[in-house]
Amino acid sequence: MRPLITLTTDFGSSDGYVAAMKGTILSFCPRAQLIDITHDIAAFDVMEAAFVLRQAVPHYPDNTVHLVVVDPGVGSKRYSVALRYQGHTLVGPDNGLFSLLLGDHEPDALITLDRPDAYRLPRPSATFHGRDIFAPVAALLACGRTLDSLGTPLAELRPLHWALPIDDDRGIRGWIVHIDRFGNAITNIPRSLVDTRKGKRTLKCYVGNAIISGITEIYSAVDVGEPLLLFGSDQYLEVAVNRGNAAELFHIRRGTPIHMVFADER
Repeated sequence: MRPLITLTTDFGSSDGYVAAMKGTILSFCPRAQLIDITHDIAAFDVMEAAFVLRQAVPHYPDNTVHLVVVDPGVGSKRYSVALRYQGHTLVGPDNGLFSLLLGDHEPDALITLDRPDAYRLPRPSATFHGRDIFAPVAALLACGRTLDSLGTPLAELRPLHWALPIDDDRGIRGWIVHIDRFGNAITNIPRSLVDTRKGKRTLKCYVGNAIISGITEIYSAVDVGEPLLLFGSDQYLEVAVNRGNAAELFHIRRGTPIHMVFADER
């Protein structure tokens, strides 16, 4: 099987940055198979990148190398790192993104990329570490180099944490953490928490300028253009509109609060 490298960036597709990284990878590891997860992460948004990677990374085979370049601190004193976690290798800047991705777990191995002989050039560009540091390191790892041959062990990742929902017996308060391309607003409220708190009671949900009652299983459970709540494939609560855009219709954006209120049936 050819070495597998995925790429995730906030570079978009209108410039040559992604192509330059791919060219660098293939120069160091011509056998590599390159797969784009996305290059449409909002500029500098490490939380959005971590959310997308949580959806994607677990579905790749062991020994996949994941190259992640969402790097608002490029050229600063933040570390460049590579790590192993549950059979995968991740390469990118240490700006909290990998801490979000791993959650409460620690990496199985972690290094800082401090050996210039692994870079594209001995003196990499101060503004394009994706091409000059991360791409060649990802390529070398995919083609068989070990972590300890490419850097020095690092004690821990820079910490960054997801905001957790607040709950009591009367309801749950959470936040919108992601808006997908369909305008579905994905919250930080897991199904397990709703099941534990709600029981057999009814609920109303207040979010943006909408009030929505009940939870459905599929989008088509309501008429076209009608709002709904459901649990997505990752088992987090979503605010949606059947064949519509909930974020636009209800003026929802990332960070918008959501309040679920439970009531006994009368």
